[in-house]
Amino acid sequence: MRTDKLVQNLVDGYGNWVQKDCENCAGGTARMTKELYPYTSIFSPVQVNRMTIKNRIVMAPMGNVQMCEEDGRPNNKMQQYFFARAKGGVGLLTTGLIPISHGIDTTVTEPGKLSYFPRIDRSRTALVGWRDLAQGCHAYGSRIFIQLTPGLGRVGPPTCVINEYKLPVSASMNPNFYIPEVPCLPLTDLQLNKIVKNAGQAAIDAKTMGLDGVYLHGHEGYLLDQITNPAFNRRKLGKYADWQRFGIDMIQEIRKRVGDAYPIMYRIDLSLALNETYGSRMDSVRSLKNFKNGRTIHDTLDYMENLVKAGVDMFDVDLGCYDNWWLPHPPASMPAGCFLEVSKVARDYFKKKNIRSNAGLEVPIVAVGKLGYPDLAEKALRDGMCDMIMLGRPLLADPDWCVKAFAGEVEKIRPCIGCQEGCINEFIEGGHIQCAVNPRTGFEDVIPEEAEKAAVPKKIGVVGAGPAGIQFAITAAKRGHQVELLEKSAEIGGKVIPGSVPKIKYEFENYLAYLKNEVALASAGGNLSLKVNTEVTNDWLKDQEYDAIVFANGTKSGMPPIPGIEEANVVQATELLVKPELLGDAKDVVIVGGGVVGCETAYWLSYEQGRKVKVVEMMENFMDGTCTANRGHLIHYMEKAGVELINCAKVVALRKGQMKISRNISKGVPDPYVTWQPILPKNIANPLAKKVGTETRNQVLKADLVVLATGGRADETPYLTAQREGIAAEVYNIGDSFHAGRVLEASRAADYLARRI
Repeated sequence: MRTDKLVQNLVDGYGNWVQKDCENCAGGTARMTKELYPYTSIFSPVQVNRMTIKNRIVMAPMGNVQMCEEDGRPNNKMQQYFFARAKGGVGLLTTGLIPISHGIDTTVTEPGKLSYFPRIDRSRTALVGWRDLAQGCHAYGSRIFIQLTPGLGRVGPPTCVINEYKLPVSASMNPNFYIPEVPCLPLTDLQLNKIVKNAGQAAIDAKTMGLDGVYLHGHEGYLLDQITNPAFNRRKLGKYADWQRFGIDMIQEIRKRVGDAYPIMYRIDLSLALNETYGSRMDSVRSLKNFKNGRTIHDTLDYMENLVKAGVDMFDVDLGCYDNWWLPHPPASMPAGCFLEVSKVARDYFKKKNIRSNAGLEVPIVAVGKLGYPDLAEKALRDGMCDMIMLGRPLLADPDWCVKAFAGEVEKIRPCIGCQEGCINEFIEGGHIQCAVNPRTGFEDVIPEEAEKAAVPKKIGVVGAGPAGIQFAITAAKRGHQVELLEKSAEIGGKVIPGSVPKIKYEFENYLAYLKNEVALASAGGNLSLKVNTEVTNDWLKDQEYDAIVFANGTKSGMPPIPGIEEANVVQATELLVKPELLGDAKDVVIVGGGVVGCETAYWLSYEQGRKVKVVEMMENFMDGTCTANRGHLIHYMEKAGVELINCAKVVALRKGQMKISRNISKGVPDPYVTWQPILPKNIANPLAKKVGTETRNQVLKADLVVLATGGRADETPYLTAQREGIAAEVYNIGDSFHAGRVLEASRAADYLARRI
């Protein structure tokens, strides 16, 4: 089994990086500092083929699913989404993936020949949407490339089996990612030839519509990567048994159709990193067994060189695929600048061999992977680790990233928190792209950039200074309302405060700093006043004579009714995080609750506090409902650290130093450490799933400390009593006190209410 030393070192380091942390460097935490301002490298032009791009920032291809009409025509929602980032100063925009294999790849087309992907291949009726998109981006001085993909193949949703009675396709007979029991049929050479022709037609259509270049989606184990990687392409016969040929044929066809001067970009993983991630499991896991012969770094660099000879002008490079999904989609718990060493390898190779594009220019290498920090991005460019910087989620969080960085207003950049709930989970579960910290993302077509001034300014009291309360207060104050933000503790931030304690939550800590800065700016404007250490009552609120009161008081935690709980050493996870001294000399820690808070706390206890940790969860799966990438990274590296995950288990009793659990030991209980297969959305049935039996066994765990991470419940009592007593003409309830959830729902509800009150 072949491995690359660099890839192995990187993969190993993505787990224990918190133990050797460094700020604003590759592989560590990052901050919104401006020590390297002015950012002369970021805001210098670069030439690609005959085209000049005004700066070094590239917007990553974030999926534009559900941002089109059902026939695939890009609609106003998609256009306004891109226009916002163009207006924000991005040099080069790239679309999400646009399939060119409808009718061939059964996973990209919906029943009735409808599409949740934008299309450029269906008919001329779709083309006008692309023309309007290009012209709108050009109006702000931004370039835009269309990302073309041969399809999804084995990583496509297998609903085609039920809806169309057709199996998915791939390079060879490969298992489907979502349901490995479903086989994917090998594409014929004739079908692959058709996709090559489609690529050429899509490229010339894009050029004719005014788009500035084409961008091939050749990474992450999508269909192009499946055909051009011997891990997935195990064909013995036909011309595409040569794993390099399909990609080269596509580039040659595109170049033939568009001419020499039209830019072509290619996205590629330097390595799937499967062998390095799973080691001996590559021999024991049925769905991974055939994937051991993936491209090495040397293989990939040789392929990239041949792609340049065929006509590629620029690359962006990363690591990983769907089966280790946290690599191509690095979540909150991954370090910043995680792939800079990868881009440097490619850049150094091209420079050493003096590889030039068909235009006679150096081939720019674009770095990816948690680079939304101006100092870190600038340093990467100055140090020669890359030629351009790709930002995806940071531009969803703040479309004005470039404008603010150029002006030196770094502290005003709204940071991404790495949750991936709005940007990835939304479209996996049937929605379109959104953002947890930016309520306007994905709604630019219906939410004005600036909230209109209030026709009748009101005096508004906001109870609770967590994300929902702060978001509401800032927006309402900007509209001209007089807002008093009331917080019972000494510090604002709510659950963001404990949530930002582990080093893996450095992005949450950045978000907390941003919220505090925004409150300070709004307070200086005169319409917002902050009152901390203020615990309110209905009588007190009534005396203030508010026109409206907004409750954003969050959740209420409680002790579950476990026999013997009063005898044990028990603490809430949120309390432990802000008071780590409560750990004392406890060596064996058992966490009750395997959701996000429980698993992040377990990671912190293991890697940062050096404790022996077990996590007990009643459900079949840990972190159920969390983005696959975030879930996979934590689970994979918790296993590496020896954290014991116990699913399908119920706490029966507690005693001092002990916990008794009842554990389901049936054969159908899922392996909690599986990260190479996702949890299906709740509305997708898996008829092949194993049934979980009912056989249980009692087990006693050593527990010097019991940490409760069972979640809080919405604390609606203050709102309901205020409503009943009529303490103001308008009374509202938002955030976790309405429904215990995520930052995504809290910030959106706050913004919507603040814009209309």
